[in-house]
Amino acid sequence: MTATTPIGLPLSLEFFPPKTEEGVAKLAAVRRQLYALKPEFCSVTYGAGGSTQDGTLQAVQAILSEGQAAAPHFSCIGASRSSIRDKLAQFKAGGIQRLVALRGDLPSGYGGFGEFRYASDLVAFVREETGNHFHIEVGAYPEMHPQARSPQEDLKAFVTKVKAGADSAITQMFFNSDAYFRFVDEAYAQGVDIPIVPGIMPITNSSSIIRFADNCGAEIPRWMRLRLQSFGDDTASIKAFGLEVITDLCDQLRTAGVPALHFYTMNQSTAVMDICSRLGGR
Repeated sequence: MTATTPIGLPLSLEFFPPKTEEGVAKLAAVRRQLYALKPEFCSVTYGAGGSTQDGTLQAVQAILSEGQAAAPHFSCIGASRSSIRDKLAQFKAGGIQRLVALRGDLPSGYGGFGEFRYASDLVAFVREETGNHFHIEVGAYPEMHPQARSPQEDLKAFVTKVKAGADSAITQMFFNSDAYFRFVDEAYAQGVDIPIVPGIMPITNSSSIIRFADNCGAEIPRWMRLRLQSFGDDTASIKAFGLEVITDLCDQLRTAGVPALHFYTMNQSTAVMDICSRLGGR
């Protein structure tokens, strides 16, 4: 990694696949703005059970055609070995060289896990099938995966993914830097030697950020939650407060020497651009 970005260290960006033609055009405009940040790569998510996988691949191909590296989120839940093998061949044929390998969530009404129960199974299979063709990212949870039985079990699962062949990791969003630093220290103590990149979620809407955090098990510190709630519908104050808080978080992480930052853009450019502008000014 080379620190050629405006914030002095590498960064990457995450998008989700639009569902309408208008959304496709809007996201293309957002990407053009964000490319000024010189991202190392862009990742594209998809829904439970791969419910938006076609849209994911279309977005990835668009990013590749714009001269940027791109990584589809790739889930194994409910999949067979043959279906994963076919998809890997499709990825290779499309010029894709990075993957974000995840277990994924079962879509509602789905009957079973398929032939892969854990993300580590997927990572191992990708390595068996394709060698080192793909740079494999995996997820990490500084405050514990919401379905994990304990922090110790969650850390063990992460270490297993790394040993299966992951190249780097991206964390779930968090607002407490101590949680990230402790997780990294504990992972490295277990022999992990890959970059663990903090996942950064800008704050632009109080109700949505509280909902996201509650759903994924990320803690919003009490003082922050109360401040957000106190603004009510004052959007300008929420955005100003969010910009200050997240810029400070990124500055703490940068000062501590994190390998990179990964921004959850929510298909918007303004908040990420403003955070990076502030960081560049510091």
